Amino acid sequence: MCKQMIYLISFALLFGMVPTSVAKADTVGWWRFNEGSGDTVNDSSGNGHHGTLLGTPEWAPGPEGQGTGVALLFGDDKCTSINCGVFDPTNGTGQFTIALWAYWDGTGDFQHFITKSAGWGADTMMFQVELWGAHTSAQYTDRVGISYQAAGSVEFSVMPKNEWVHLAWTFDGTDLRLYLNGVDEVGPKPFSIGPDVDAPLLIGASDENGGRIFHGLLDEVRIYDKALTADEIQIVMVGGEGFPNAFAPDPAEGALYPDTWVNLSWRPGDFAQSHDVYFGDNFNDVNDGAEGTFLGNQSLTFIIVGFPGFAYPDGLVPGTTYYWRIDEVNDNEPNSPWKGNVWSFGIPPKTAYFPNPADGADSIDVDAELSWTEGFGSKLHTVYFGDNFDDVNNAYGGLTQGNTTYTPDTLKLGKTYYWRVDEFDIFDTHKGDIWSFTTLGAVSNPNPSNGDVDITQTPILTWSPGVFGASHQAFFGTDKDAVKNADTSSPEYKGSGNLGSESYDPGQLEWNTTYYWRVDEANNANPDSPWRGSLWSFTTANFLIVDDFESYNDLDPADPASNRIFFAWLDGFDNPAINGSVVGYANPPFAEQTIVHSGSQSMPMSYDNTVGKSEATSVLTSTRDWTVQGVDTLTIWFRGEAANAAENLYVALNGSAVVNHDNPDAAQRVAWTEWNIDLQAFADQGVNLANVNSITLGLGNRNNPVAGGSGMMYFDDIRLYAP
Repeated sequence: MCKQMIYLISFALLFGMVPTSVAKADTVGWWRFNEGSGDTVNDSSGNGHHGTLLGTPEWAPGPEGQGTGVALLFGDDKCTSINCGVFDPTNGTGQFTIALWAYWDGTGDFQHFITKSAGWGADTMMFQVELWGAHTSAQYTDRVGISYQAAGSVEFSVMPKNEWVHLAWTFDGTDLRLYLNGVDEVGPKPFSIGPDVDAPLLIGASDENGGRIFHGLLDEVRIYDKALTADEIQIVMVGGEGFPNAFAPDPAEGALYPDTWVNLSWRPGDFAQSHDVYFGDNFNDVNDGAEGTFLGNQSLTFIIVGFPGFAYPDGLVPGTTYYWRIDEVNDNEPNSPWKGNVWSFGIPPKTAYFPNPADGADSIDVDAELSWTEGFGSKLHTVYFGDNFDDVNNAYGGLTQGNTTYTPDTLKLGKTYYWRVDEFDIFDTHKGDIWSFTTLGAVSNPNPSNGDVDITQTPILTWSPGVFGASHQAFFGTDKDAVKNADTSSPEYKGSGNLGSESYDPGQLEWNTTYYWRVDEANNANPDSPWRGSLWSFTTANFLIVDDFESYNDLDPADPASNRIFFAWLDGFDNPAINGSVVGYANPPFAEQTIVHSGSQSMPMSYDNTVGKSEATSVLTSTRDWTVQGVDTLTIWFRGEAANAAENLYVALNGSAVVNHDNPDAAQRVAWTEWNIDLQAFADQGVNLANVNSITLGLGNRNNPVAGGSGMMYFDDIRLYAP
């Protein structure tokens, strides 16, 4: 114990490492609006950011179960804004959560929930949290969002009208999320905020003169100095006042840490009296609290690892990822201990890493400069470069250099090059990996993309030709090295083709298998011919893909490659008298590219059941045998919007066999929802599952249409699974 204390004191003196105070999860501001009268709303956070009411304040009933049951009514002749004073809503962290209850009356155009701005400009505003109402662009109409001049505007969900909803925006310094009634609406969106400007934080308007006033009621406005988790949002939504888990790990989650000892620190949960610390180099062991990972219980919110006298006294190992977990403990609380998330950080390897250009990159300029990040402890570097893999791999005895850049002679167009960097750390030389890149003019744009997963078992491989190629040779197989080294005498050689036929059909592939492919090009009129292609790979799915909506594009119908989504999914656009659906958008991109379950696109479908039903049908040209590999479950991912009319959701096969969703409010689900359907339900209605010719998605009563409401739905990842 004494020896450990000596080391601790030494570290404190030498590096100033030991924290002198600890900050808990900070509520920067909390305005409950419980006053019911007067011209001031109190800040319940204890930070003194009391708000001054402007205009003519008027209280009204608030959301059920929140505070004293009263809320503030905003409008031109009501409360026009609340001035909460000048302060940094991120508390210096660069992160925030803004949570509130809102009841919008559905009127107005531009409106603000929260404003921290002295004017629209990169240096004069921090951010403004908005509702766009009657916007001139359909992309923003009636949606909630957030703006910063230098980062633009980020739109999220449609704001429900005439009902109480809970909204929470979280920003972790990089990405934004919106939780509507506790549900993460569309996943993370990149964003940035401005500086902490000398302007008051306003609630309910854009300025103190009544600009962009919110039209409706607000209640329980909270601001935190971190991005709350989904579980913490749930606590806030039900009126909770504290968060039990440790947060803000340092080193940050996923960071590279350039030393062999580390001072791990964190911010404690609100109820913690002490902390159980787990640490190791195996995720599962740390997550499970396996033997050897528990470092002890302590009251301090930091712990040193990798230094003599502490855990891992011989130091942390370069090239290793470490995992750690903090469980918060309070013996007076029945829910204690609160298990923490498993965090990780890595010690850089002794070999060079992070090559630029990245390994496997294509379309690189012929005058490119190469660079890399030096290995841990490295002092000198030796670069090997060439156009032959084996030559670069076997090279030795090169000249060393001190800088981490290398400029080769002018390169040739459409050619693949290989390079390697060996690192010397005074004691040893550490041989580097072989990296490659291909210059401009080579075969590019592989489809599937290199490294793609969950690819259909019947893909058509395509690529863009190089600028010099007149013909190509395709190589394909499951053995990485065999495909990489194959020539025209190898079994991996699949044939040749001329310019204009850049595709290869490998036929029926195995499930859940990684395949490798390569395309070489040749031109007998060019002395540099042939050009060896890069090695690409993809992995097939362990399910059948009916439609993942990734293949649709916005090309003109006259283009042979055109594949617009509303021509594949036939809707009611041309016959609205009997079918109220419209697939896709009126302007490109026609598919939805923000609200997606996976990949980059989903299918948007509006419905108007004034005519009784709304549906869209896809005639299947492939994946018609729904008995392959014993598949027995159809899975459809869908989501709607809170403002949607509650209409029955159904799927039909072959135009007749119908299965309805068992939740009558499915169209109002604001989170992606998985719908699993036993294929026997269709077989019982006479469908030959070995020959399914169409699938229909719809809303309403298909067999007995009844006039109903309208809304917007999104569909993605229609798949077939085996048991």
